[in-house]
This record gives sequence, C-alpha cells and structure tokens, in this order.
Amino acid sequence: MNDQELEQLLRNLESDRVERKASDSDRKKIKEAICAFANALPNHKKPGVLFIGVNDDGSCSNLLIDDSLLLKLADIRSEGNILPFPVMEVSRKVINECELAVIVVYPADAPPVRFGGRTFIRVGPRRAIATAEEERRLNEKRRAWDLPFDLRPFVSASIEDLDVESFRREYLSFAIAPEILEENQRSINQQLTSLRFTTPEPEISPTALGIFVCGKEPRQFIPGFYIQFVRFDGVDLTDSIRDQKEISGSLLNILRNIDEVLQVNISTASNITDYLVEIKQPDYPIVALQQFVRNAILHRSYESTNAPTRIYWFNDRIEIQSPGGLFGQVNRQNFGTGTTDYRNPHLAEAMKNLGYIQRFGIGIATAQNQLKKNGNLPADFLLEDCNISVIIRRVK
Repeated sequence: MNDQELEQLLRNLESDRVERKASDSDRKKIKEAICAFANALPNHKKPGVLFIGVNDDGSCSNLLIDDSLLLKLADIRSEGNILPFPVMEVSRKVINECELAVIVVYPADAPPVRFGGRTFIRVGPRRAIATAEEERRLNEKRRAWDLPFDLRPFVSASIEDLDVESFRREYLSFAIAPEILEENQRSINQQLTSLRFTTPEPEISPTALGIFVCGKEPRQFIPGFYIQFVRFDGVDLTDSIRDQKEISGSLLNILRNIDEVLQVNISTASNITDYLVEIKQPDYPIVALQQFVRNAILHRSYESTNAPTRIYWFNDRIEIQSPGGLFGQVNRQNFGTGTTDYRNPHLAEAMKNLGYIQRFGIGIATAQNQLKKNGNLPADFLLEDCNISVIIRRVK
C-alpha cells in the first residue's frame, strides 16, 4: 500500500479494515487484530491496517518508533501464536507529521486463522470471536484459492479414512481454546473442516493435512510420508546393517516413535573428574537430532516424490535426507540464517499445535547451539536441487 492509501485509511473512522493503537503495550490486542484482519470476514479482498502510535481520535500519541519496536512487531508472525502464518508487513511511516508503526495484514488464503486457539474476526470497528456460522463462511472462502499441497483434497479418500477419535482425543484440545470447545456447537464435520482437515461441504474430502495428522493409513494416499531409519555397523553404505525400521502412521505416531528411536541409539560416555564427579556426555545431543529430523519432516516435498525421509546412522556420523530442494525465499546464500519459508505451512501449524515446534525459524540455530555445547562439530548441509541433507558428526 502506498502512503496516500495509508493516509486515507488513517483519516477514516475505525472499521473492519482499520484499527488504531496509542502504543504497543497490549500485545494481546494487537495479535487479536492481526488475526481478525487475516480472516477478512467481510471479504473486501483488501488488506487490513493496524496503526500503532495514534490515539482513537486520530491524534498522534508521540510513541517512539525505533528498530526494537519494529522487530518485536514483525516477530509476531513467526512466534507461532497466530496460525496459520499471517501474511503481514511492518514498517515505520510518518503521516501528517506523526511517526507511526504500520502493520499491513493481507487476507489469508486458508482461513480460519486463529490466535491462541480462537478465531477472531472484525465486525465493523469491533473485534469478536467467530460463531460457528461465521467459521463456516470463512471455510467457504478457501475454494477460490490455489492451495498448497498440504491443503489439497484427496477425492479418493473419505471421512472413514480419518481416525476421528484420535482427532478428538489427541489434537482438538491442542488446537482450539477450551471455552470454544465447551460451547459444543460444532459437529465433527464442522470441526474437521474448521481445522482444514477436510474440504467444506457439500463435497467433503480429507485434505493432505487431515491425512497427515489423523489418517488411519496415510501412506495409502501419500506414499512418502514415513521415515526410513538404518543403523550401519561401519562408516559406509556397503557396511553391514545393525538395525533398520520404517516409521510410519499418523504425524503424532511418527514424531513419538522417531524420538524413541533416536534416544535408544544415542550412546553416553561417563567420565570421572579429579573431584570424583561423574560427567555424562552423549555422542549426540538429543535436542539437535530432534530439530533436524522435525525440519526434514516439515520442509520436505510430499508432492514431487514418493521417497521417504531418511536417517542413516553410521559409526562416525548421522545423515538425514529430506526430499525436495530449497523452497520459496530460502536460497543457498540465506539458508540457515533465519530466513524461512514453508512448503507445507499447515503441517507446520499442526506440529506447533502438538508441541513439537516451540517457535518457527530457529530450528537450525537451536540444533547447532546444542551440538556446540555437547562438543560436536557444527552440522554440514548439502543443498541439492531435489534433496537436502544434513550431516552430524559424532563427538570425539
């Protein structure tokens, strides 16, 4: 949006496209507003704008707009409390001699968007939590968009191919706020659709996301959705195999089972210091391995290949291979620097809801830090057109 458009919106009364804040002190209200603008219930197909540094009557509040404030506001996108990720721009503007922080929020391509498990919408100048009927209208808006793979419908599948009890028991309470669940006004089909696990009525089909998270047999529809684990008794692919597994099932089953496999295969050495204190050191830090494996599951391509995610465990190193090359704005120059993009953004949302991701965009940095603390060398990455591999070397 250009400065003239922003000035016009700032001059108008608050509406379903405009909100003003005198300061950034109430971050919760700011996040609710971003969520509501992303849902764009009135369907103007235009962005909503949050002006920070201006009073309700339009007068300037003289808020200091520095780099620290802008970074904190921009960080809202990646902290994982608003899901799926809002598309937003944060900038410093001077309008009518008033210095402002401006957040421009674009309509989401796969509503409903939630903050803290609640679907916020804008009704004129008022913010509210969506009713069941309003959520249905948000679901309908998805039909007009070119959706990413993880939201594409599988017309060959049906509701019977989803484990509905597992969805209720193991996912729903993590994704939706308790008071929303207590209202109990939504049918199971509405709940599945609201969380993007199925397409809207009347032609209900499971999406890739639904099959990932609660499919009874996900590999029947997405052949590459499993992990191939091989433990070699040596340092080459030609050496004898000590153990091998295919870890498959729903997303939660895969994540739980791979954590157990990683933990069982880590060896821990004990050293006694001069002061008779026992120090235990694993050959690999579990947190680093978990971060790399979860990244491989999340960022890989499931559409262009049927190959599994691979973990090859050698005597001197571990190699984790993720099918699919770099995606979106991530390239060889900025890889690993915090620049993020998501081939499967709604799978990322599911992993965040289940507690396997705490914050987006810091997985590699977290893993490298854990390796350093444990005495391992930094991990190496091989960035190829159709494959990304990470090599983690055993501590010496």
